Amino acid sequence: MHPRVDKRVIGYRRVDPQGQPRRLYEPYKSTVLRSPRRPLIHLPHTLSEVTGPMYGHNPIGESDNDLTRQHAGEPLGERIIVTGRVLDEDRRPLRNTLVEIWQANAAGRYFHVKDNHPAPLDPNFTGAGRAFTDDEGRYRFVTIKPGAYPWRNHHNAWRPAHIHFSLFGPALVTRLVTQMYFPGDPLFPFDPIFNSIRDERARERLISRFDMDTTQPEWALGFQFDIVLRGRDGTPFEENR
Repeated sequence: MHPRVDKRVIGYRRVDPQGQPRRLYEPYKSTVLRSPRRPLIHLPHTLSEVTGPMYGHNPIGESDNDLTRQHAGEPLGERIIVTGRVLDEDRRPLRNTLVEIWQANAAGRYFHVKDNHPAPLDPNFTGAGRAFTDDEGRYRFVTIKPGAYPWRNHHNAWRPAHIHFSLFGPALVTRLVTQMYFPGDPLFPFDPIFNSIRDERARERLISRFDMDTTQPEWALGFQFDIVLRGRDGTPFEENR
């Protein structure tokens, strides 16, 4: 049975446009094709948008939040623990929020038919997981640190190591998507997706924090990444295209 979803997720709105990615940012070439060229048309929500479809109705499996235990063997790469809280603008926890992640493997390749980057696939790593937040709004994933990869946006273009995050409220229109980066990545100055956010402080909110308390001795490094859905400290999210 699907747990009760915190209704405050629905109230998300962009308060600070400087702290969110630009819909049209020419250095990020695909936005030129995806960005609307005419004024947007407002379509009022009907009952179907507000009440469904409902996500998370299937039970969360035992290994859904541990991407290192989803196959018979151990995946290659550096094992990490990623944890954090999902919060509203007043830093109140949002419980029972469905959090999904997907990422490249340690060599920088996605387990996807359209990824033709000549890096090795890992048969023991699919790169996708999901979890519900607890009563304190906390989620936890065990995974492998992803590698950087080329993406052909411009000459010698490489994406910094990152993990995609998707959060669901009680309906499709409440889905939010963002990316988590790792501290000290030398590719930050060269990445137009990261730099499409005008506010430097907002960009920093996409960078996880190394955390020794989360780190487990002789097993995995730990990183903290809180997600704030609204307000001046809101996490930058991808625009709806």
